[in-house]
Amino acid sequence: MDELLLRSLTPGVLAVLVRRGADFAAAEDAVQDALVEAVRVWPGDTPRDPKGWLVTVAWRRFLDATRADTSRRRREDRLDEEPAPGPAPAVDDTLQLYFLCAHPSLTPSSAVALTLRAVGGLTTRQIARAYLVPEATMAQRISRAKRTVSGVRFDRPGDVSTVLRVLYLVFNEGYSGDVDLAAEAIRLTRQLAAAIDHPEVAGLLALMLLHHARRASRTGPDGSLVPLAEQDRGRWDTGMIAEGVGILQAALARDRLGEFQAQAAVAALHADAPTAEETDWVQIVEWYDELAGLTDSPVVRLNRAVAVGEADGPRAGLAELAALSDSLPRYTAVAAYLHERAGDLVTAARLYAEAAHKAPTLAERDHLTRQAARLNAERR
Repeated sequence: MDELLLRSLTPGVLAVLVRRGADFAAAEDAVQDALVEAVRVWPGDTPRDPKGWLVTVAWRRFLDATRADTSRRRREDRLDEEPAPGPAPAVDDTLQLYFLCAHPSLTPSSAVALTLRAVGGLTTRQIARAYLVPEATMAQRISRAKRTVSGVRFDRPGDVSTVLRVLYLVFNEGYSGDVDLAAEAIRLTRQLAAAIDHPEVAGLLALMLLHHARRASRTGPDGSLVPLAEQDRGRWDTGMIAEGVGILQAALARDRLGEFQAQAAVAALHADAPTAEETDWVQIVEWYDELAGLTDSPVVRLNRAVAVGEADGPRAGLAELAALSDSLPRYTAVAAYLHERAGDLVTAARLYAEAAHKAPTLAERDHLTRQAARLNAERR
């Protein structure tokens, strides 16, 4: 069973059902039933038109559920609307569905969470981690969002900023693991940039391209993480970097700075440095100052502390870190790095080991464990 194929087809199938009049919650349930049926049937008999098959099965599931709650006449009317078997139109509805899920009746945070779950294919745990909230809290938020839009006609699309936030989070999840998910986010952002003349859309696309250009160098042959300073820059995609920088420069020239443009500027400075030692950390700190003013994000301030540690020395970085909450994700790993830079190897080794226990992924845990072991070995 090709799980990636099923994931790629899901948004388009869901969009077809919504356009045909199904409310969002019922359509999502019907699509999930169709996916379960596909997992059962396809290994022995894969259809020639997978999307058409899913649309037909999902629509039938939707009709079955509708029949249970409506009168016989309503039931017969719905049956007349059933699409005939055959190929579904070769239309990419994914981006449209992102806008439909960002419904004006939802708060931006709820719209993002719902879209990530229903269209982006992320788990509730992944979404909760991105929002820095407990999984149970996020599950409740998504449930409330579903109840809010249940029965609402999706004829008023949401705003661009909400869709950008969704695409950004989908890319971040894909970039940390599933490359295909990251590539899909780039594809959709390219579509959005072609359709909308907006500097933040361009900024997000530039940011994605600049990060994705380092994809091949981010992990070793054994799957281990390779920190930015240790990456083989000869493996970076220079064509993608040039495209990202060009898009960013055009966006910045419009003098309508937003958070994605500022993040892309930081990424561009990393990409422009021939070696890690030649990175312009002073400019990076300045861009983090701009970004902190735009977002007031504690994660931005955590990253800024690292940049200050590189620009002004590890003690300065530790002073910035002391002003932040130690509950922030990767706070302990940053503290370990800055203590190592400051020459306090005992504290750094202890913090690396502590950070390994808190790591959100296996790859990060293994990397931090190796860092702790390396320092302990050096002290012997």
